[in-house]
Amino acid sequence: MNIDYKVGEVKLSYNPKFKNQQKVTCSEDAYKYMLSTYKKGTICYKEYFKVLFLNQANQILGYTLISEGGITETIADIRLIFQAALLTNSVALILAHNHPSGNLKPSPEDIRLTKQVREASNFMRIKILDHIILSDTEYYSFADEGML
Repeated sequence: MNIDYKVGEVKLSYNPKFKNQQKVTCSEDAYKYMLSTYKKGTICYKEYFKVLFLNQANQILGYTLISEGGITETIADIRLIFQAALLTNSVALILAHNHPSGNLKPSPEDIRLTKQVREASNFMRIKILDHIILSDTEYYSFADEGML
């Protein structure tokens, strides 16, 4: 019996785009960088969940959009977060999402997701430095508030 199995091919490549990478030293640095990733007028429209990828020196490797939702929520898949982290050789992550309402208080779902990502990150030896909730004028930092 000759059965030919075919599977998809995965190719891994890493092409850094920055020679002088910006460094994140505090939550405000992360907020300013992530705020710049929103197209004008979209941060107050609906929720977006993004992740900022960092190297060992906390230099920004890049960011990605994990999910895009509605007015009051978006669902972030932890597997997609870590897939992107592994593909970028990240050693640290900053989670970020916006609240279109402008209310920066973390929801129970925000807290639950942060805890799940942090627990999973321990196995991967990838640090979760912060989870930032953004509005167009200010932010909430889980790290600054002792929630990490």
